[in-house]
Amino acid sequence: MENHDVEQDILLRVEGLKTYFFQRNAVLKAVDGVSFTIREGEAVGLVGESGSGKTMTCLSLMRLVPRPGAQIVEGEVWFRGENLLELSEHQMREYRGHRMAIIMQDPQTSLNPVYTVGEQVAEPVRLHLKERGQQAMDRVLGSLRAVRIPRLELRLGQYPHQFSGGMRQRVVAAMGLTTEPELLIADEPTTSLDVTIQAQFLGLIRDLQRESGTSVIWVTHDLGIVAQMCDRVNVMYAGRIVESAGVRQIYKEPQHPYTRALLASVPVMGTKRDRLYQIEGQPPDLRNIPQGCPFWPRCPEAMDKCKEEYPPRTSLGDQDFVHCWLAEPGG
Repeated sequence: MENHDVEQDILLRVEGLKTYFFQRNAVLKAVDGVSFTIREGEAVGLVGESGSGKTMTCLSLMRLVPRPGAQIVEGEVWFRGENLLELSEHQMREYRGHRMAIIMQDPQTSLNPVYTVGEQVAEPVRLHLKERGQQAMDRVLGSLRAVRIPRLELRLGQYPHQFSGGMRQRVVAAMGLTTEPELLIADEPTTSLDVTIQAQFLGLIRDLQRESGTSVIWVTHDLGIVAQMCDRVNVMYAGRIVESAGVRQIYKEPQHPYTRALLASVPVMGTKRDRLYQIEGQPPDLRNIPQGCPFWPRCPEAMDKCKEEYPPRTSLGDQDFVHCWLAEPGG
């Protein structure tokens, strides 16, 4: 593992990750060769349209892909010098919910309907921190208080169906934050939150990063959150990262036509437009990805070469890179 541990501040290194769904007559390539790194204390955005592979990438990192249909078929996921894909299921449980935590997009399916909210928030405390009694209860109350759950004494004994959608989302967030993980994966965590609670939640994550050095993966469609919370951005399309760069660079000088299209789709206050920009066409069917660059059918700058061969990785300095023939010398 000495080759993977040269840069001491790298928390997570993903190399060539592939996760496929095996269907009766087809193979759906949900994650198709994803590689990226996350440093200690760094916040990395994962953006792209629905179906681009963002959530499945995160589930693959946690080894929570839906079985038996989905399988991680290739790649490496190095967490502090240990390849998570080589661990046993028992060993992996020591990571999930403790060193790595995930806030799922849909709290309705993340919470168990037959256990009280208090029991579910306390579970990672008992399992991973080995805390019991008043010590565990103090930690649970602190987590729920941090995400602004009112009337805690009453709420602890209630069940998920007695909470609103936004309240359930905050409970799931509390579960993820309770053990102060080294890596927090936030999959569309603000979807069910109103504007005020969203601002408080973002502030809570920012404070957690500042105090404990937690690294965060933000999976989101909200490019405003990316600009506000992230240090780097990985742009995904058709199961691959097509561009990766610092957040300032992405917003100032995006290199991939898809990245430029995503940014152009965001309304700008104070700017008058007759019609909002939209990306023409639809994302490709992952069971039948077109030859070459998968974005070429929708790309206004597509060339013949784009239709024939997937563009190689072009380094843009430091960790920045792009997969686009336009970025190649003479492109």
